[in-house]
Amino acid sequence: MTPEEQGLVLGLVVAPSSPPTRTIDEVLAHFGESDGGALSLRLLQDAMERQDADDVEMALIVKAAAGASDEEFLEPLTELFPAEWHRAHEDIVSMLGRLRSPKKVPTLVLATHWVPEHLDWDENRALAVKAIWALGAIPGPEARAALEGLRDAENAIIRENAAKQLTHRGEL
Repeated sequence: MTPEEQGLVLGLVVAPSSPPTRTIDEVLAHFGESDGGALSLRLLQDAMERQDADDVEMALIVKAAAGASDEEFLEPLTELFPAEWHRAHEDIVSMLGRLRSPKKVPTLVLATHWVPEHLDWDENRALAVKAIWALGAIPGPEARAALEGLRDAENAIIRENAAKQLTHRGEL
């Protein structure tokens, strides 16, 4: 993506003190697309091939602005999650959590144990906590077993949040 295209996509972002300066229709027209989900998926796959962290963020901005379904992004996001070269780990965990798919339990469990280098400073373990809450929303025995395993983790934040999710699910 060129710097001009990145600027166009950044125009979709809503900031606390300023509205977006671009519309999704303008972005779609620029890229010659009519479907925001298809465009964001194409941009994400291209960013992954080139290992371009900035373009991953641009693709996720287009996805959000277009209101694209998380379902279409299930496999690429699962593939992208463990890569160190990007900074979208928390966004990916949030999207996987919204899907409530038992198939994503292993990825979410990984997110509770692994700390990407760019999040090494976070003593509150926000990525792990988001993953635990996502696990809490997934029905079934896979998620329950994962939470039960996390209840015995060395890290107190992980233990406490796993216990809270088990309680919330009525399984503690």
